[in-house]
Amino acid sequence: MTTIGIIGGSGLYELEGMTDVRWQRVRTPFGDPSDEFCVGRFADRRVVFLPRHGRGHRVMPTELNGRANIWGLKSLGAEWVVSISAVGSMKEHIRPLDLVIPDQFFDMTRRRASSFFGNGIVAHVGMADPVCPDLATALEKAAREVSATVHRGGTYICIEGPQFSTKAESRIYRSWGVDVIGMTNMPEAKLAREAELCYATLALATDYDVWHDTHEAVTVEAVIANLLKNVVTAKEVLRRLIPAVGPPRTCGCPELLKNAIITSPKSFSPKARKDLDLLIGKYAMSAPAPAARRAPRRPARTRGRGGRRG
Repeated sequence: MTTIGIIGGSGLYELEGMTDVRWQRVRTPFGDPSDEFCVGRFADRRVVFLPRHGRGHRVMPTELNGRANIWGLKSLGAEWVVSISAVGSMKEHIRPLDLVIPDQFFDMTRRRASSFFGNGIVAHVGMADPVCPDLATALEKAAREVSATVHRGGTYICIEGPQFSTKAESRIYRSWGVDVIGMTNMPEAKLAREAELCYATLALATDYDVWHDTHEAVTVEAVIANLLKNVVTAKEVLRRLIPAVGPPRTCGCPELLKNAIITSPKSFSPKARKDLDLLIGKYAMSAPAPAARRAPRRPARTRGRGGRRG
């Protein structure tokens, strides 16, 4: 069955209209996800919903366990993942309450695990085009159907947080040509690529960060006020998107790891293979598991006429 993953950002903690709903806990090799996953059905589609910050908004951006979140979605069958994210606008024409579907990311995070790989398995996944074009197109179409002001394309710069930018930082980021600023979509997008998921972001503009001369600097109060309005729009977009998404996946996302794994499967350690089987099993299953190492046999001692040799 078609399974769509939804990562709900600030203010989006549930999706009304889902049926057969159950909250499911998932254990991962990388620790605990942000919360249990809400699994249900919507418009003949299976939906797996994760509140990124946990119900009650308990998890800071720096504390997000992106590996566990993406691994959990993958383990529950998700092939498409839509990430909802509150952002600040870095361009005059992107006004608060506008929607943005970025196609590029700039990662300024410093303290987050950004890959499933390591511990004896090396892989290099291409990130030139980090967003699934097919999913982004479907997302844009759904956004226009609800008469939202939507901007297709642009760069999302992800900062570590949890503090907002200084004015100096904001002006420098603007000089780099980025379009929106947030704290959550990296390394999430990288991990979604490694998991061979179709990934796209629906960014909800809430403010002009702190660079705008005629608008007040971003505050929590202003963010929440616009966020609540944006969340209503985002839910309407999702209600139109979900029925429109389905197989076959004709993009390149399902085979992103095909030529990305550098380490020979024969060299995988048993633990690494087990931990990453969900991601690499289809590429590693034909290789025999590495044999346990044995201590080298000592040569037999020989005796000569004079007793022990040597």
